[in-house]
Parts: sequence; C-alpha cells; structure tokens
Amino acid sequence: METPLAPRQLVLALDHAVSFAREDFLSGPSNATALALIERWPDWPNRTMVLVGPQGAGKSHLATIWAEASGARVLSAKRLADADLPAAFATGALVVEDLESAGLDERALFHLINMAREEAAYVLFTARTAPAAFPVGIRDLASRLRALPSVALSPPDDVLLRALIVKLASDRQIAVDETLVNYLANRIERSFAAAYAAVARLDEEAMRQHRPVTRALAAELFREP
Repeated sequence: METPLAPRQLVLALDHAVSFAREDFLSGPSNATALALIERWPDWPNRTMVLVGPQGAGKSHLATIWAEASGARVLSAKRLADADLPAAFATGALVVEDLESAGLDERALFHLINMAREEAAYVLFTARTAPAAFPVGIRDLASRLRALPSVALSPPDDVLLRALIVKLASDRQIAVDETLVNYLANRIERSFAAAYAAVARLDEEAMRQHRPVTRALAAELFREP
C-alpha cells in the first residue's frame, strides 16, 4: 500500500472537482448489475431502462458514462414540460435525470415515453424510487411505468464504503490514511449519503479550525454516543 501524503493544513473554499469518467467509477456488489447494464449497451432488455438508487449511489455517474458511449443528450426530469423533445431525441438516445413523483408533469412524461417508442430511441431514467410505484393519475402512463425495467443500486458494502470515503476526500484534495478511513467507516451509517456528509463535515470543520483532517479531528466529530 502506498504511503499517503501528509494531510493538508489549510484549504480554500473552492468548488470540488468530481470526475464522472469511467475509470473513476467505484464498482462493487451494490452497483455491479447497474454497471453491467451500462457496459452491455445496446444489448438491453428494453430500449428504456431505469436506474434506481439512493442519493450518491452513482446513478448520475453511470448515466454520464452511458451518455458518453451512446451520444445521449441529458435532460432534467424537472424540465420535461419545457423540453424540445424532437431535439432531445436527435441522437437516438436520451438521459432523463432525477425522475420523481413530486411535481411530476404526467402529460410531458407520457409524451416522452410515447415519442421514445415511435423513434425507437434509447432512454435511461435515473430515480431514487422505482417509477412503477409513482401515484400517477393517467392510467396509460401508470401502465407504461410499471412496464419499465429497472436496475437497483443498493447501499455500499464495507469495501466500497471505504473506497468511497477515499475518493470523496481526494475530490476535496484531502489526503487520508487507512486509520482515519476505518474510523469513519465504523462510525457512520453504511450509506452513500452518510459518507458524503461525513467527509464534508470533516473538511468544513478542518477549515473552520485551521487544522488538518486527521483521526483526532474525526474522533471529536464522530464520538460514539
């Protein structure tokens, strides 16, 4: 194992560069099926697929990898009503990010799904919950949503959680050692959101106190009750 660099002493509150390149995707049992789906395209069981998983699970990263491979355009689900769908389907592939039932424009989504069929286009939705369970009022839309195949991303295992902590720290230009990573992994919820929150909290507190990010700082912030 390579010896990590010494932790930084001070940092500036700059935007954090996050890479969505294929080589930077952290794979593990929790996302293996979803990654396999992306990598087997265009050999999909259906031209429209849904990636379902919690915040931070890697749905957008996988969607970006697929968009790069397929030439897909990317559209926010919140902008469906305003979207120029013929233009969105110009490449024959489309990513629709963050589909959720709250505030959903049912007619716009119904129109999109129908147009995708007519154009024989590929569509990849990302969502935190399976669209099949959305309480929609348009009966034909409900039927179409139930028919959409979905692939779930589950919470990370211990190995992936530790790797995620290292990557999140690297995105913030923080060098961490194995002791700190293990300490955090053993004291936070085993979820992507908890890892993001823990690393952000460490980073922000280190900046506030003008201290390095160390196990000692982590022990102060994440003491067991």
